[in-house]
Amino acid sequence: MEEKQKSGNIMETISRFIVDKRNLFFLIYIVAIIFCLFSMNWKQVETDVTVYLDETAETRQGLETMNEHFAMFSSARLMLANVTYDEAKVVYDQIVDVDGVTMVDFNNSEEYYKDAYALLSISFDGKDLDEETMQSVENIKEIVADYDYTLDTTVGYDQVADLAVQMMQIMGFAIVIILAALIMTSTAYAEVPVLLMSFGAAALLQMGTNYLLGEISFVSDSVGVLLQLAMGIDYAIILAHRFSAERELLPAREACIKALSKAIPEITASSMTTIGGLFALSFMNFGIGQDLAVVLIKGVLLSLVSVFTLMPGLLMIFSPWIDKTKHKKLLPDASFIGRFCVKSRWVITTIFAVLLVGAFFLSNNCPFTYSTTTLRRDNMSERQEAFFKVNDVFGTNNMVAILVPTGDYEAEAQILKEIGACEGVKSTMGLANTELMDGYMLTDALTPRELSEVLGVDYDLVEMMYTMYFMEDDQYGKLLDMENVRVPIFDLFCYLKDTIDDIGLEMDGEMGEMLEMLDMLDMAKEQLQTEEYSRMVVYLDLPDEGEDTYAFLEKIHDIADKHYDKPVYAIGNSAASRDLSSTFATDNIIISVMSILLVMAVLLFTFKSAGLPVLLIVVIQGSIWMNFSFPWIMNTPLYFLGYLIVSSLQMGCNIDYAIVISSHYKEEKEHMSPADAITVAINKAFPTVMTSGVIMASTGFLLGIISTEPTNAVMGECIGRGTLISMILVLFVLPCILVIGDKLIERTSFVMKGINVPVSEYDDFGTMRVKGHMHGWVEGIIEGEVDAVVYGRVHAAVLANNLSIEMQEHDPLAAEKAKQAYADSVANDEEGGTSDEV
Repeated sequence: MEEKQKSGNIMETISRFIVDKRNLFFLIYIVAIIFCLFSMNWKQVETDVTVYLDETAETRQGLETMNEHFAMFSSARLMLANVTYDEAKVVYDQIVDVDGVTMVDFNNSEEYYKDAYALLSISFDGKDLDEETMQSVENIKEIVADYDYTLDTTVGYDQVADLAVQMMQIMGFAIVIILAALIMTSTAYAEVPVLLMSFGAAALLQMGTNYLLGEISFVSDSVGVLLQLAMGIDYAIILAHRFSAERELLPAREACIKALSKAIPEITASSMTTIGGLFALSFMNFGIGQDLAVVLIKGVLLSLVSVFTLMPGLLMIFSPWIDKTKHKKLLPDASFIGRFCVKSRWVITTIFAVLLVGAFFLSNNCPFTYSTTTLRRDNMSERQEAFFKVNDVFGTNNMVAILVPTGDYEAEAQILKEIGACEGVKSTMGLANTELMDGYMLTDALTPRELSEVLGVDYDLVEMMYTMYFMEDDQYGKLLDMENVRVPIFDLFCYLKDTIDDIGLEMDGEMGEMLEMLDMLDMAKEQLQTEEYSRMVVYLDLPDEGEDTYAFLEKIHDIADKHYDKPVYAIGNSAASRDLSSTFATDNIIISVMSILLVMAVLLFTFKSAGLPVLLIVVIQGSIWMNFSFPWIMNTPLYFLGYLIVSSLQMGCNIDYAIVISSHYKEEKEHMSPADAITVAINKAFPTVMTSGVIMASTGFLLGIISTEPTNAVMGECIGRGTLISMILVLFVLPCILVIGDKLIERTSFVMKGINVPVSEYDDFGTMRVKGHMHGWVEGIIEGEVDAVVYGRVHAAVLANNLSIEMQEHDPLAAEKAKQAYADSVANDEEGGTSDEV
């Protein structure tokens, strides 16, 4: 008992310091917020989820290699509708001459023209956000302005900026919904600005400190603050309600200190299940889980800090307005839910058991997708709509890039030949199968005489080129056998181009025509060959993902690995989907097991019962299975990342609703039957569950409806649906399970079976310090955790080690004084007072 009292004194000491030094904390927050307004722009955002793959994954290694060695230029697909081939050819001729356009692919084959639709594949010499490239796209739009056209390109598309705009829209709608929810559950209108200011500070701190993490994913950056709001608003509500209760009997300062000292352990305990669920994400093999876990846990902790250190000062400032703007409870009484559940408990529990089994099997057969390119949604950006329009007419453009060690043109030619002959391949491209003219490929090795005849260039000029080439490499011996020596055309041309550029030589005539050809080859070299690697491109007539596609990737390796001892990489959407799918099964098990274990540990510590945590987790796990049964029922693919993240969030966050009801149930059950206790518990917990649930669900649905980013949209939709299901199960199924499983809860309690038997009874009047869990009356019955000085009569059942009563001053007239104080309190309370106010 001394330890408990000491703990309470520590909390009060800390709370007193925070309240009394509120101006210091205001200054700290002002400085921190000003800093964060600048630092929020310093963060680096990664938009490619594949970089979070394991370091051993082929996609990650291949992308890192390709980005290091090859230039990545922009491209576009332009589709013209209702045109003849000749009309499309006119457009083609105009686009070829546009500055910044390096190549346009178009011909009369079905790959580029069919059913009065023409497809022009355009390559640029710049990147997506280069001003020159964006101007080229604008020039192309002017050319086709009079046509019915669709332009599929990422040029000018800044994903991070677009997401930021969408998140601002979502946040605006979310704030309106939050305001309505807070007003419905608040006790005073002036509490609302305090709650919003507290969260606003936490949100700014979250955004302003993300740069400390170095680089974060676009998922964490875009939804981090939104989820922080949905998860952390409860903490502010708990403190606000505590303050209102204490303010009934105490001045603002003392009420704030008392409320904070009680709220700190309560809020901290509440946050542990959320942190536990989020922490489970960090065990994923897919690195984006750890990225999201760090960002969201940081957000939860900053919300706690804001509530503990900023909100008390705001409550002190707003306390006069809080007193003046008190209003009646706006939410209806929810006792009818408890009574309905008690009467129907066996029917509801049976239905739930059947649904639970069905949901388990349906969720395990959920149709997952590992590429966002397959997610066609109602709300899509103009760029996404263009992508699907082109695909609907000309099919998917499934490209696989193959990286092989450079230097063996014969091996490259053989690889391209074998792959090109495979079923499911539309075309292949590489230096080894790019035709120069008359059937000769760029990488063919020719003698000076053969090259002179192929190009139609004077032999002496070609011989001079060969001589320069051999002298550069100190291969003087080959100069003696010039008639028979062979050099790959591409190597010779690249050397010639570099030499001419170095000396600034200007040539005309035959050499001038050759230089124009060299300019074209220069771009090919940047994209297809470096000193260490050669890149070949294969276009597949296969979906982005699936067993057939993954099998073909293995076939590519079988063909290429025969020619090289060093690693060969196959890169593309299909390869990324294969690598992501390979990590999914393991990550799914890890997240499910770890989130349950971590939440279970918190619940065991909270309720000191082995049975109750199991019942709570069954309900929430059931809501998770039901949530992810919908994709199967609706035959809609679910992006795997949404499943991994939301299942963890649902377990960590929605379990709080069950905890609130269970806590009230355990308290009420000490002095009434389980049936009556659950009815009272539902009524007491209803405002908390509705506030938190409505905010979380509406936030998720807004994200799903407004966001055009498939990952965020899928995640939002699952969060909204999952929270709604959790609320329904917690309000209608959990009460039935608690009443039916009451004996299990009692028998698995850590305390002695006789704990509910009073070991003594206390009855006296005077001035007493009452601390602990009390069941009794103070000139009026009081039930709950008590830490107060009572001026009046106390009659209480003192259970083993759960209540201490210290007589400070014996006063026979105290009972009469208490009765008068109670009467005055009732007269001043529009709602008739509550037992806690005595």
